[in-house]
Amino acid sequence: MITAEQHEKLRGWFAGRLPDDLFESLGEVTVDREEITVIGRIPEPRLAESASDAEREAAVGSRIQEFRERTRDARVAVAREAEHRFGKKVSWGVECGGERALFTHVAAPVMTRLRQPQRQVLDTLIAAGVARSRSDALAWCVRLVERHADDWLAELRDSLEHVQRVRAQGPDAPGPIAEDAGPEDTPTDG
Repeated sequence: MITAEQHEKLRGWFAGRLPDDLFESLGEVTVDREEITVIGRIPEPRLAESASDAEREAAVGSRIQEFRERTRDARVAVAREAEHRFGKKVSWGVECGGERALFTHVAAPVMTRLRQPQRQVLDTLIAAGVARSRSDALAWCVRLVERHADDWLAELRDSLEHVQRVRAQGPDAPGPIAEDAGPEDTPTDG
């Protein structure tokens, strides 16, 4: 978890580093322990107003694919620099015509221990054909919580950010050493 200021600096770095003609605008920059995901907006294809939904869907899909292929070298160059600077993999995505597409991105394994009642939930999802495995079922559960708990998760993230700020101000925080500290103020090993 990073602070709001660190996130703003990260977003600013990408905004300043990305080629001007890469995206119409920088939409979103998200970060976790393993990955930075950069999503930009690209122009919608120009279609006749009478275009069908199928035609619009195909045009947007083609626009996204064309963008991905055309900009690969530029995105790889920025990603290499960012990975070296921030120590995280960089993934890319776009928004176009109301669609969001993520390109190759990190799928990090997560280990957990579950008690029987939780395993039964996962096994029920498998038996119902919702998931192929316990891993798929757990990922499905996380996506469900993510979809329905946005406000709660946002409040929790804000609270965690506050905790990080308070910790940074604690006695172990780096700062100036008092010049008038006497021997009684100096920690000893004894």
